[in-house]
Amino acid sequence: MRTDPAHPDPADPDPAHPDPAARPLGDGTRVVRAGLPEPVKNEPPLPGPVFAAHFHLPGDVEGPYTYGRDTNPTWTLLERAIAELEAPGDASAEAVVFASGMAAVSAVLLSRVRAGDTVVLPDDGYQALPLVHEQLRAYGVEVRTAATAGDAQLDVLDGARLLWIETPSNPGLDVCDVRRLADAAHATGALVAVDNTLATPLGQRPLELGADFSVASGTKGLTGHGDVLLGYVVCRDPELAAGVRAWRKIVGAIPGPMEAWLAHRSLATLSLRTNRQWANASALAEALTARAEVRGLRHPGLPDDPSHKNAARQMWGYGSVVSFTLPDKAHAERFMRALRLVEDATSFGGVRSTAERRGRWGGDAVPEGFIRFSAGVEDTEDLVADVLAALDIALAGASADS
Repeated sequence: MRTDPAHPDPADPDPAHPDPAARPLGDGTRVVRAGLPEPVKNEPPLPGPVFAAHFHLPGDVEGPYTYGRDTNPTWTLLERAIAELEAPGDASAEAVVFASGMAAVSAVLLSRVRAGDTVVLPDDGYQALPLVHEQLRAYGVEVRTAATAGDAQLDVLDGARLLWIETPSNPGLDVCDVRRLADAAHATGALVAVDNTLATPLGQRPLELGADFSVASGTKGLTGHGDVLLGYVVCRDPELAAGVRAWRKIVGAIPGPMEAWLAHRSLATLSLRTNRQWANASALAEALTARAEVRGLRHPGLPDDPSHKNAARQMWGYGSVVSFTLPDKAHAERFMRALRLVEDATSFGGVRSTAERRGRWGGDAVPEGFIRFSAGVEDTEDLVADVLAALDIALAGASADS
């Protein structure tokens, strides 16, 4: 993994920061402080959600809060927090929060492209992206697709207005070289957006790698409790941020104040959660390497994974998701039924481990026995033992069936 300046090695003091008060803050410190207002006596550190459709507005229209579809104090604090995490130390970064991840995705794409433009999208990304393809084409936009692996999108960049990257890809877990793709796209005049959902801003920071937009579903790892739908976009260019914010106003894809407050509250544990999830995912992936019935095992943290080289160069952590394929649909279903500590659910990045036979949805080019597994924060030994026991039960069922 990359060496993070926010995690200096205590055995190797940084001569540029001799004063302990001047040293970079670690992730755990940043997340518990991100976006908080200045302390006010007798006020809570994180103010409660502001429920308001309108605000007092006598005289001329001025001030930050005028109407609830445009701005809300609860959004403001959350947006500051996310910008601080996606672009530490960069005061120019602006975040815009949305009602869902797909609202954020749509805002970037539909605010930047017009009829006659060309966009490049991954052909192995989130399963709702094909719906976006259809809508863009209906608007007269040319859509080109290529795989995430091998930086294949480089081959279809010519003349593009916008390049959309998803890395690690969902559910295949391929990782592309963001900086290489961003440099190539910018050389042709294209903007670059990166879906950072799986990595979270503690695992990868696309803006530092050259992206113009960092986009994510906050529903997943960012909030991590499976009880909030949320999306966000972060960019450094104020014009780009203004365009995304205007699109939010036009379509009304705004988060509720309660959802925004819950998301901000959840950020305080982001470092704790992700570090345990990443450790659990790595331990599980390592354990699965010994199982003969497990094929196509993918986790960017495995040294022999096809994505490991890129991931080690540009990511701080390898993520909570592991994918693998069992022999067939029936085998995979037996495995899912035998799990005791893992929820059969379609989301990922939560405190409770989830898994699903991904092929049940259709839309993803995966085998019927393909499993997407998201490691939660359970004790590592318990989680690995539960998965291995479920694999044993599923294998015994296969023998009985034969």
